[in-house]
Amino acid sequence: MVLHWALEALCVLPLLNSQNPACTNVTAMPITSATLDWLTRRWFFIASAFRKPEYKQGAQEMQAEFIYFDTRPREDKLWVREHMTIGGRCTQNSTILSVHRENGTFSKTEGNRENFGHLLLLRDPRSFMLAFFLEDEHNRGPSFYADAPEASSEPLEEFREAIRCVGLRTSEILCVDWKKNKCPL
Repeated sequence: MVLHWALEALCVLPLLNSQNPACTNVTAMPITSATLDWLTRRWFFIASAFRKPEYKQGAQEMQAEFIYFDTRPREDKLWVREHMTIGGRCTQNSTILSVHRENGTFSKTEGNRENFGHLLLLRDPRSFMLAFFLEDEHNRGPSFYADAPEASSEPLEEFREAIRCVGLRTSEILCVDWKKNKCPL
């Protein structure tokens, strides 16, 4: 696992030279097969800060959520099973995301529009972020995931840094309440 993170870090070194060092965690890195293998497990939704009204409303309604990723690296697909508690009830959903390895994104087509999420890896390999609409100041927003219902302070601080780097306020962060989870773990 340490070798994996060392290789991932080496792949992104050229990108780091051109950025504000405080905002390096807001740059998507190329997605490798090792990254997809690492993602294949259960992840807990911890928090988000969205400006896009539909995303923000969804986050406000979300009491708890965990997801399972299952990858098919040769097909560049990511199967997602969501288990969400909304309104005191467990709801399940499945979707397939396309993997765009070179630019570090996942996409899903809804209607006639393809929506992209940027995979942002953190220093702590037990957490990551997905960022949406980074180029659009009126709709941007990251979401934060960890491999347990509660994240440690270091990745939470990286999430707060990312919020500030994309021009959002930490007061816009919405957190889930795992005491309200109704879905079996």
